[in-house]
Amino acid sequence: MEKVILDEAAIRRALTRIAYEILERNKGVEDMVLVGIKTRGVTLAERLAERIKQIEGKELSIGELDITLYRDDLSEKSEHPHVRETAIPDIIGKRVILVDDVLFTGRTIRAAMDALIDIGRPQLIQLAVLIDRGHRELPIRPDFIGKNVPTSRNEIVSVVVSEVDGLTDSVTIREKEQRS
Repeated sequence: MEKVILDEAAIRRALTRIAYEILERNKGVEDMVLVGIKTRGVTLAERLAERIKQIEGKELSIGELDITLYRDDLSEKSEHPHVRETAIPDIIGKRVILVDDVLFTGRTIRAAMDALIDIGRPQLIQLAVLIDRGHRELPIRPDFIGKNVPTSRNEIVSVVVSEVDGLTDSVTIREKEQRS
C-alpha cells in the first residue's frame, strides 16, 4: 500500500521554506550556484531558483550533475552505465547548494561532492533535500530539509515531479515487495 506523505501543495510550501532558509543562512545570493543531482534534483534546483528569484529579484546559476561514474556501487548497477550530461557553471570560489530529492545512506551525496571537487573548488557546499529518510552510512547531514521522514530499510520513498514524470507532484512511501 502506498501512502502520500507530501502532496503538490506541501512540496511547494517545503521548497518555498527551503528557499527562505538558504537566503537567510547565506545572507543573500552573492556568489551562489544551485546544483541539482540528476534527475529530480535538477527540477527541484530549478524550482528553488525560481522562488529565490521571486524573493530576491536575482537570477541564480543552475547546474546539472550526473554522478553515475562517481558511484561506489557502479559495478553492481550495470556493466555499461548510462552517463548523462553534466552541465555545471563556474563553481570555483562559489557557494554551492547541492540539491537532491531524497537523502538516504549519503552515498549519492558523497559521489556528488567528489564530482564537484573534480570540476573545481567551491568556497563551500551546502545540501538541500526534499526528503531526509535517515539510515546514513556516511557522516553526511543536510543543511536544508523539506521533511524528515523516519523510514525502515524495507520502505521505498518515491518523489514524483511533473516535469520529469508527467504526473502530479507527490512524495509517497510504500513497503518493498518481498521476494519469495
